[in-house]
Amino acid sequence: QVQLVESGGGLVQAGGSLRLSCAASGRTFSNYAMGWLRQAPGKEREFVAAITWSGGDTIYADSVKGRFTISRDNAKKTVYLHMNSLRPEDTAVYYCAASLIFTSQMLPDTFLSWGQGTQVTVSS
Repeated sequence: QVQLVESGGGLVQAGGSLRLSCAASGRTFSNYAMGWLRQAPGKEREFVAAITWSGGDTIYADSVKGRFTISRDNAKKTVYLHMNSLRPEDTAVYYCAASLIFTSQMLPDTFLSWGQGTQVTVSS
């Protein structure tokens, strides 16, 4: 399996931007579809975005569509989440995760490997 480490979280004002990064270790990074999920206090973990092995296709939760962009660099074994126009309701711990499948319904149990998470806090 692949090991994942997120970075880039922090405190930002509403309307601001952040870029999250997820560095992977292991030789098979390009075999995995990658995703970002998040969990706010008192809420269940929810899907945010996912990208295919090649980066040729992406899907997003409706709540972030048009504001967030997922991308990956297989040579660097890194996946990114560019977040623009942030809102207080985007506040959560953001997790990077790897999956062997890519579907229109990337539920949390679709993913095999998880990072430790990075906190994103958006102030109003």
